[in-house]
Amino acid sequence: MTLAEKLKDARKNAALSQEQLAEKLCVSRAAVAKWESGKGLPDIENLKAISKLLDVSIDYLVDDGAEVDFRVTKEQIDLESCEVTGRCRCKEDAAVLARFPEATRINQLSLIHQLNKIEWWADFLTMGLYTMIWGLSHWKTWTGYYYLVEQGSRQFFVSVDKEFITATSMPKKIEKNKFYIGDRQYIRIRYELV
Repeated sequence: MTLAEKLKDARKNAALSQEQLAEKLCVSRAAVAKWESGKGLPDIENLKAISKLLDVSIDYLVDDGAEVDFRVTKEQIDLESCEVTGRCRCKEDAAVLARFPEATRINQLSLIHQLNKIEWWADFLTMGLYTMIWGLSHWKTWTGYYYLVEQGSRQFFVSVDKEFITATSMPKKIEKNKFYIGDRQYIRIRYELV
C-alpha cells in the first residue's frame, strides 16, 4: 500500500473530507488531493500533523517496504565567501556546489504561483500580464533559491537563503519537470549546474 492509499484510508476512517483535512492542516484541498493521488508528497511537518490528526504513525504512512529517509540538514553559510566560478551563475549556486561536491545533477527550481479561478481568468484576459505583475509585486517575499540535487541514487530538495542551506532527503525520486513538495509546486530550470 502506498502513502497515497494509506492517507486516503486514514482520512476516511477519521470521517473527514479532503476539504476538512486541508482546513485542519492549513493547506489547500488541492494539496490533499495531490497527496492522495500520489502526484505529490506532504512535507515532514505536514506528515507530523497528519499523523496526529488521523491517529496513525508516520512509520505506517511512509513504510511501503522501501527505505525512506526524511532527514533534514540545516547548515549556516556565509554567502559572501562563496565564489561564482565555472557554471555557477550566483553565490547560491556556488554554495550548493560546495555542499554537494559529488552531485551527479543539480537543477535550480522555480516556485510556481498557483492561480485560483479569478486569477486564471484575469491572466487569460490580460494575456499573461496578471502573472507578470503578481510576480513583480511578490518577489521580495520569496526568501531563497531552490534546487533539486542528485547524488548517486539519492535526491535532495535544497533551499538556500542568506544565512542557511537546508537539504531534505527525498523519499522518492522526482522524475518530472513540474512537481509538488507539500502544497507548493516547483519547476526545474533547464540549466544544470552539474
